[in-house]
Amino acid sequence: MIVRLELAPGAVLRDEELQRALGLGRTPIREALQRLVRDQFVTVLPRRGMFVSTVDIGDLTLLYETRAMLEPYAMRLACARGTDADWDEMESVLDGAGGADQPGADDPDTVLEIDRRCRELVWRAAGNRFLTDTLDMLYTQSDRLWHLYLGEVADARRTIDEHRDILDALRDRDADRAAELIAAHMRRFDDEIRTAVRRRLDAPASTLSA
Repeated sequence: MIVRLELAPGAVLRDEELQRALGLGRTPIREALQRLVRDQFVTVLPRRGMFVSTVDIGDLTLLYETRAMLEPYAMRLACARGTDADWDEMESVLDGAGGADQPGADDPDTVLEIDRRCRELVWRAAGNRFLTDTLDMLYTQSDRLWHLYLGEVADARRTIDEHRDILDALRDRDADRAAELIAAHMRRFDDEIRTAVRRRLDAPASTLSA
């Protein structure tokens, strides 16, 4: 709900409302909120309560530079530790999506779900739970930014074809190629988000000057 902006940045989080909305008891809700505080999706203000953390565009650089180190490393581990069954499962995910010219391939939410599933399969194959937990948190933070600018990020369809190339490298156990491809994939994502941010920030100035 936070990632998809159903709970907007700055929104107040109340146990009772979340229990009713999610059909869960107080204990799992509080455990989830504690995890969200730890992962910086929720902010606690003493004597005021819990709030959905704001989206800081300045975090883009920090997210990118951290993931740019860890994602290629996860690819290298996956090349060494992954099995044919892992890559068959990844191929099945991509086959279900079709190619970039197929119906539904240009739906941003669908593409994002495919991207996340492929990442999760690689992380699982890497076999390092500490790395996986960190990458999962970083990816979800990036996912939230992506949703914020969802309508302005162009060419999301390329994601599917990029993951097909990554899959080929993983099957070939070509760690250098897999690391290179995921690095290029992330650079494109970062460039698209930054372009969307600049477009959003420039819009008021252009409107006023007009």
